Order: sequence, then structure tokens, then C-alpha cells
Amino acid sequence: MSAAGPRGTPPREVRIIGGQWKRSKLPVANLPGLRPTPDRVRETLFNWLGNDLDGWRCLDAFAGSGALGFEAASRGASEVTLLEREGRLVKGLQDVHARLKAGDSVRVTGADAITWMGRQPAGSFELVFVDPPFDAGLFGKAVAAASRVVVPGGLIYLEADREFSPEDFSGEPLTRHRHGRAGTVHYHLFQRAEPGYTAPESTAAAPKEPA
Repeated sequence: MSAAGPRGTPPREVRIIGGQWKRSKLPVANLPGLRPTPDRVRETLFNWLGNDLDGWRCLDAFAGSGALGFEAASRGASEVTLLEREGRLVKGLQDVHARLKAGDSVRVTGADAITWMGRQPAGSFELVFVDPPFDAGLFGKAVAAASRVVVPGGLIYLEADREFSPEDFSGEPLTRHRHGRAGTVHYHLFQRAEPGYTAPESTAAAPKEPA
């Protein structure tokens, strides 16, 4: 969520919109380009995901305010890792973690997202949130890194300033499950579909169960 996105002043806080921490406030630091995912986009996203993320391992790769990662944890994700390389934002995420008493299931890590993902075992997560700076040219690298660390059938959420299709990420076994737009922000849900994998019939947004 640290990004040079649409022009305008970001809100000073956002709220978790569902789960055990519903209505809890998350401060938004006054830093250039910090762009928290709007409430209505998050609501749509978690409706796509089915709202209950019980047992899912999630990665918020460009955490910023932490709205996506803490929302996932609030809705039952078993493990959530929030990555952020800006020191002031890391401290803010740690403060929220302490205030929510999030415990060991939520980890805040100060790191470069793409480098960090490159060091993780393949198939480490059911869901990866990818929301890099819009002007940094990281969309392709970030999605490729995320594609490696999700399980077969796992999901990648991408927020960007333009629409993307699987063909934009050549070599990655991705299908596009959903796409939406809010103003100048495009948000996507991609699924990693390897040969021989069949998505559950109940919902294409249901990842493979963790081993």
C-alpha cells in the first residue's frame, strides 16, 4: 500500500471492516504517496474471497497501513505476514499489532518485498496481496515473486493504476478470477493454476487447503 497512486490527500485513518477487529482504526502516516486501499475496494475483495479466511496463510507484500493484512487476520487467517521497507511504517504496523494484541499469528517484517519473497519456499501462502508503488515499475517482478510463493490454486491480489491480464505476466501460470475498478485504481484477483490442478467447483477463489 505504499504507492504513488491517485492524486489527493489520503485519509488519516482507515478501519477494519470485518471480523474480530471490525471497526478498529488503523492510522495512515503522512508520507508522500501512501495510498491505503479504499474501504469499498477491500469490502469487494473480501466478498470475492468469501469473508472467512480460516486456516489461510497470507502475505501483505507492500503493507503500508496494514489494512489488507490486518483485515485478513481479522477474518480468521491463521498466519499473516506484513512486509514493509519504510522504517516509520514498520513502527506504525508494530504499534497496531500491539494494540490489537494480534499475537504470533501476525508478523511484521521490515524488508524489501521482492527480495524477501525470493528467499521463501515455494508454496508458502494461500493468498498474497500485491500493492506496490504505482510509479516504481514493480508490477511484473512483484507478481512473478508472488506466483512462486503461492500454492497451486492460490490467489494473488493485485492493485494497480491500470488493468492487467495473465498475458501481461508471461511464463506465470495465472488465470484472472476477478477485476474491478474504483476511480483510477484497478484491482485484480489472479489464481495460480498449474497443469493438473482443478479449482474447487464451489468457488474459483478457494485455494488448495494447507497440508
